[in-house]
Amino acid sequence: MLDQITPQISPAAVSSNPQDALRGVDRNDKTAVREAAEEFEAVFLNTMLQNMFTGLQEGGTWGNGAGSDAWQGLLIDEYARTIAESGGIGLADSVERELLALQEGAR
Repeated sequence: MLDQITPQISPAAVSSNPQDALRGVDRNDKTAVREAAEEFEAVFLNTMLQNMFTGLQEGGTWGNGAGSDAWQGLLIDEYARTIAESGGIGLADSVERELLALQEGAR
């Protein structure tokens, strides 16, 4: 029940053509590409962290009381965003390079 109201990072819809992700993006604005790459890394990290905290016997940091699932989701989401914005694990850099290469190829 609480999972339905907990705001979490959700992966974008998967497209068959990677260049579809670039439609409507200002090709001269490199900050939008960086933000998209960091958001992708945050989604990846969120998925990893969610799996890491699954199955804790006592609920870990959150305990196992009422609302603990909501707090767990919110905290993991914030962890993922903070890690991605602080340099992350290097995934955003690779994604940014690929997006820029796709932009250059689409011109």
